[in-house]
Amino acid sequence: MTVRDMQEEILRLKKEKDICILAHAYQSQAVLEIADFTGDSYGLSRQAAEAPQQGVILCGVRFMAETCKILNPEKRVWLANPMAGCPMAEQMTPEMLRELKEQYPGYTAVAYINTTSALKTECDVCVTSSSAVSICRALDSDKILFVPDPNLGQYVAEQIPEKTFALWHGGCPRHMEVSGEEVRRARAAHPEALLLVHPECRPEVTEQADYVGSTTGILAFAEKSEAREFLIGTENSIVEHLQFSCPEKQFYPVSPALTCADMKLTTLADVYRTLEGRGGEEIILPASVMEGAARCIRRMVELGG
Repeated sequence: MTVRDMQEEILRLKKEKDICILAHAYQSQAVLEIADFTGDSYGLSRQAAEAPQQGVILCGVRFMAETCKILNPEKRVWLANPMAGCPMAEQMTPEMLRELKEQYPGYTAVAYINTTSALKTECDVCVTSSSAVSICRALDSDKILFVPDPNLGQYVAEQIPEKTFALWHGGCPRHMEVSGEEVRRARAAHPEALLLVHPECRPEVTEQADYVGSTTGILAFAEKSEAREFLIGTENSIVEHLQFSCPEKQFYPVSPALTCADMKLTTLADVYRTLEGRGGEEIILPASVMEGAARCIRRMVELGG
């Protein structure tokens, strides 16, 4: 079976079985082409809520499938590849956060949405990379405990200097690996290129950027910009996707380190097998986790997330 053959069979099966396919922007081009919706984790969950299908296959990592289930409790949700996890989401347990909150009494616990559903039950609110600044600014509290990503937390703190932030020592291993020196070398090699980076990168990287934003923000900026060359400082699949959507422009990866092995685990065959009922994993969460994580996410929505 060729790639095109498998894609056509997937398109047939998803219609037959009343299933919506969601693909995170870090997935391969072949997977994106068979998806009903593409985007970032929270955006995909909201798209699932609007989709008429009663089944959802998530092509991404586990915390995304959990978020999708929490926001769509009446639908069946499958993770196409059960091994696809997120190292950052798995860095902190609820027990670790409870201990940390004891060290910072009076602080509002803010979790990046790139966390497990169990951790969200211990938080006051969660945020996305695009909504983190506005939501932290809107909080009544002037003291914020931001977990688990210190780079995103530091970026948010710099935008809201009137508030006090306590940060943890986690972070995305891929974005953390890019150094300021590596960025300087990339800029020297492509002096006309604009540098677009994700706020999960270190401060020494974001301070050199022409634009700092979420995955969807980077895609939109590059597509709308009149510039012709861009250095992309986030997962390297975004380089490929932009090459497809803007073939008249040039896109360069900042670093080979920005390749997420977990995001690359999901294949067309995984989606195909899930549709056939012999692959994937249906997401089933305890009622207490569903309720606690939903409260955290609803608070984000109330604050404009």
